[in-house]
Amino acid sequence: MTPLLRTALFASTLLFGPASLVLAGSAFAMEQVSFTSRDGTLLTGWLAKPAGAGPFPTVVAMHGCAGLWTRSGKMNARETDWSQRLNAAGYAVLLPDSFRPRGLSSLCNDRDRALTPAGRAKDAFGASDWLAQQPFVAAGRPSLIGWSNGGSTALRVAGDAAAAGAGGFGKAIAFYPGCRVILKRGWSAKVPTTILQGLADDWTPAAPCQELAQRGGAQFTGFAGAYHDFDHPDLPLRERNAAFSQRPDGKVTIGTNPEARRQAISAVMAILAAP
Repeated sequence: MTPLLRTALFASTLLFGPASLVLAGSAFAMEQVSFTSRDGTLLTGWLAKPAGAGPFPTVVAMHGCAGLWTRSGKMNARETDWSQRLNAAGYAVLLPDSFRPRGLSSLCNDRDRALTPAGRAKDAFGASDWLAQQPFVAAGRPSLIGWSNGGSTALRVAGDAAAAGAGGFGKAIAFYPGCRVILKRGWSAKVPTTILQGLADDWTPAAPCQELAQRGGAQFTGFAGAYHDFDHPDLPLRERNAAFSQRPDGKVTIGTNPEARRQAISAVMAILAAP
């Protein structure tokens, strides 16, 4: 994508106008849509549909604390990879952008955050409300997937009684969420919920999520030796600064774990395919 085309694309994004995103060297494309969060905010989202008229089962996918876009203006590789994979399996995927419409970029280094997972839960419900009105969507509630901050958002949604009703979700999958806060609040799953966590994660540790799952009626799957972002398609293991690190130096470890990624992909596809 040229700098000029990228600039035009993001200008359109900020204005909520029609736009499309075509990945170089691929037939995979995304369409920009707009919808209203249940908090009243007008949001943009990116929609990928399989070929044909449908109807298709649907997945709402919630990005992490880094937002949906890289600094160079590309969609984050993790969200792109999962969208392509789910699309190829027959699912329509909607990725809400919780940040740019609110003037935010990344919150990963912020301890005092302008937008919390509880607030983003309203974005997820707004996405489901919008999908319920679309002719290409199959009957039944969509599934919800989230990563990191988006995983925490997925847990907030799954613990809300509204998740099981109209405009709610049939299933929730949370990749490496933060679980300490909601563990103290008596969380319980109102829809089938699965937590996928690296057991070596030093950003959002596994132990509170494992306890949350046991207390709240969710499924927990831990991956030995895996860190945060273990399902990323190609992220070399490295350290970065981050708020809420479990380490005294304030750093966290992130990176792909090929075996954990393979197992997680199989697990997600099985969860989505199950009745």
